[in-house]
Amino acid sequence: IQKLCDRVASSTLLDDRRDAVRALKSLSKASTEKYRLEVGIQAMEHLIHVLQTDRSDSEIIGYALDTLYNVISNDLEEEEQEENLPKQVDDLGSQFTEIFIKQQENVTLLLTLVEEFDFHVRWPGVKLLTSLLKQQGPQVQQIILVSPMGVSRLMDLLADSREVIRNDGVLLLQQLTKSNAAIQKIVAFENAFERLLDIVTEEGNSDGGIVVEDCLLLLQNLLKNNNSNQNFFKEGSYIQRMKPWFEVGDDNCGWSAQKVTNLHLMLQLVRVLVSPTNPPGATSSCQKAMFHCGLLQQLCTILMATGVPADILTETINTVSEVIRGCQMNQDYFASVNAPSNPPRPAIVVLLMSMVNERQPFVLRCAVLYCFQCFLYKNQKGQGEIVSTLLPSTIDATGNSVSAGQLLCGGLFSTDSLSNWCAAVALAHALQENATLKEQLLRVQLATSIGNPPVSLLQQCTNILSQGSKVQTRVGLLMLLCTWLSNCSIAVTHFLHNPANIPFLTGQIAENLGEEEQLVQGLCALLLGISIYYNDNSLENYRKEKLKQLIEKRIGRENFIEKLGFISKHELYSRAAQKPQPSFSSPDHMMFDHEFTKLVKELEGVISKAIYKSSEEDKKEEEVKKTLEQHDNIVTHYKKVIREQDQELEELKQRINTLTSQNEQLQATVTQQVSQIQQHKDQYNLLKVQLGKDTQHHNSHSDTFQMNGIQMEEVSKLKEELEEWKNKHELLQGQLREKDSVIDKLKSSQLEMGTTEQSLQTSKSGGLEHNNELQKELEMLRSQIQLQSAEISKLQTENQKLQVMNTTADPVLGDSGATAANNSELAGQLEREIKELKSEVKALSEEKESLKQHLDSSSSTVAILQDEKSKLQQEVAESKKEQDDLLVLLADQDQKLSALKIKLKDLGVPVEDEDDIESGDQGDEDEDGDEEEQD
Repeated sequence: IQKLCDRVASSTLLDDRRDAVRALKSLSKASTEKYRLEVGIQAMEHLIHVLQTDRSDSEIIGYALDTLYNVISNDLEEEEQEENLPKQVDDLGSQFTEIFIKQQENVTLLLTLVEEFDFHVRWPGVKLLTSLLKQQGPQVQQIILVSPMGVSRLMDLLADSREVIRNDGVLLLQQLTKSNAAIQKIVAFENAFERLLDIVTEEGNSDGGIVVEDCLLLLQNLLKNNNSNQNFFKEGSYIQRMKPWFEVGDDNCGWSAQKVTNLHLMLQLVRVLVSPTNPPGATSSCQKAMFHCGLLQQLCTILMATGVPADILTETINTVSEVIRGCQMNQDYFASVNAPSNPPRPAIVVLLMSMVNERQPFVLRCAVLYCFQCFLYKNQKGQGEIVSTLLPSTIDATGNSVSAGQLLCGGLFSTDSLSNWCAAVALAHALQENATLKEQLLRVQLATSIGNPPVSLLQQCTNILSQGSKVQTRVGLLMLLCTWLSNCSIAVTHFLHNPANIPFLTGQIAENLGEEEQLVQGLCALLLGISIYYNDNSLENYRKEKLKQLIEKRIGRENFIEKLGFISKHELYSRAAQKPQPSFSSPDHMMFDHEFTKLVKELEGVISKAIYKSSEEDKKEEEVKKTLEQHDNIVTHYKKVIREQDQELEELKQRINTLTSQNEQLQATVTQQVSQIQQHKDQYNLLKVQLGKDTQHHNSHSDTFQMNGIQMEEVSKLKEELEEWKNKHELLQGQLREKDSVIDKLKSSQLEMGTTEQSLQTSKSGGLEHNNELQKELEMLRSQIQLQSAEISKLQTENQKLQVMNTTADPVLGDSGATAANNSELAGQLEREIKELKSEVKALSEEKESLKQHLDSSSSTVAILQDEKSKLQQEVAESKKEQDDLLVLLADQDQKLSALKIKLKDLGVPVEDEDDIESGDQGDEDEDGDEEEQD
């Protein structure tokens, strides 16, 4: 090995290095573990160097990767697996992996080699990376996560056309995604779901081989406890693609071991999406998607099919349970499913028959109980249907069909303790959080034996309790009674009405029994506590206060609380509290139900407080309860009102919708009619033109006469209107002049309050720009006015012509009826045209007036601003001049003072500066102050 390592390190020829690496590969998978250890210790560094330097030769790279895989991997051949070897082997592979990944560049190098398309490089690279992840998963995952495009490179393996690499790529991704949410998300968003589901379909769904199993395991890794990926899976419509997995043939003869495994994993994958531990919103949306795509229907088909293996049937029941749990739509569908029997029976009845049948496998019975619990979870409608089958009015007198209620009662009182427990828990779930059904169940009467009067179901349960049956039976019945009596005062009153019940409970609690009986004692304490807490004091002998005194005398408060605490301290209680599905290792461990553990948590504290409360506190509590009930009644009343208002709103909305639709239809008809009218108008105009041409030759004199008469009247009217507009125009100009004077006064007062030269300049420039704009607008107006005057002159000339024609025309008599009609049409047309001209003249005059006003105001403001600017400039110049004169005077005085000081100094007179004089004055004042204090 040493020589081979030297050859790898020092040989210059590639062939020599390749032969040496091939020899090391052979030694690394030799029969003894010693060679593997030696190759790993001596050759690892050289092999990594080969991977770095000899990238161009795929063969030597392949040998190097195989050698490293043999050194790191723990996949030994069967003949090598002795009893004492596995632990040493595990340690060896882990140690070599740690050495390899110490340098992160090695893993990055491996990722680049996996990108190579060459089979001899890619395949051993994938195997080596998988082995590294098996040995040191979290560390390798972190290196891949931080390396650029690390996960994306590995995703490309799923698209490889060579099945060996693709399948090993699936195994690699399985190891990569274990317990790492970040990598799971990246893999999911790299289109993993699409590719994996394609592979499953290509391989034949549940009939496929081990590749399907590997893909399903990888899908489980990606979806389990990963809400983001579950949401992505649902939104990508991948749930719909799961339906064909469960399309099992009718023959059901070919259930190979691989098919069973595949179908088991497929069912588990469905359960991952609707697990009760997921967020409720996500679970609900997946449940609805499964119903709409037909997946639930397909699962129910397998549920009712014959020849399905027991473990697949059990897992299917569990899957259906979680698909319907808490989803009203799915629960309603499940209630409607019938078994293919003659006569058809509801699926629920068939499943309950299996649950209370002691010959069925224990796991299957647990699954059916879970299914029944999920069917009733938050399903008041389903609960009512189950309880109704027990009530006297609905029981089938003929006895032809067995109902769910009859099966539950049969299981409750059978000799099999497991059936007793399952039936009791199932019935408790039918009463869960439903006070109405708890009261209705009190009506149920049971015929125990011929000749004896019927006994109520509540009485029969307490009778079996007092007979001293098995612990499992008593625990089941006590759980049923606790659920039944909780939050139902009427049921408590019925329970207390039997004089044997309270003595039995106090006797059970007071005795010192073995460990097995402690659980029964705790449940008896809970039942007695419920009888006190929910007691409405309707029975004089069993009022709250008397029951508390009884506990004090017979049991003792501390002892009672201790026995009550036995429930929550029990190991089986904590197991049941973890998840809703009943999962027990053996029938003996089947003691607690998940929903019952919630009830215990809720009641344990309040019962403990209720035992220590005085009668006055109880009274206060009752008053509070009454007020709360009143408040609840008010709330329910308002809820009804709101519901009614909602209904009215819905009706009004529907009416609005119908009215809007009618309105749209009417509008459509109106538009259609308008278009038709327009067509008729066009046709009419054409006919009028043709008629004018025909009659022009014959009746020209009369036409012109009538037209001129009409035009003369219109012209006179127009002149009058023009005079009115002129008067109005003069009035408006007078008002405008008054307003301009007011504006001038206001602006002058504002400008006197102090404006700077800069603001004046800016206002000047703005005013000039504004003036320019106004000048342009004025020019445009002038051009418009010229055009209008041209048009007016044109009209006047036409008017004169018409007047001339009027004077020269001879009156023509005896016009026909058709000619008169034609003249009236022409007169109407002329009148319309005159009106249009009037409106145009009016609009133009208004526009002209507004523009004139705008121009006058702007020109006046500009003039004012210019005057003010010139005044301010004069004032500024004068102030500057005065300031300069003052500065000159100050400078002269300073010079004179300095000259006088110099003369005085020359004469020997001490001269102090102004600062010294001030400091001296302050000192004198201080000395005077001190002398006054001494005095």
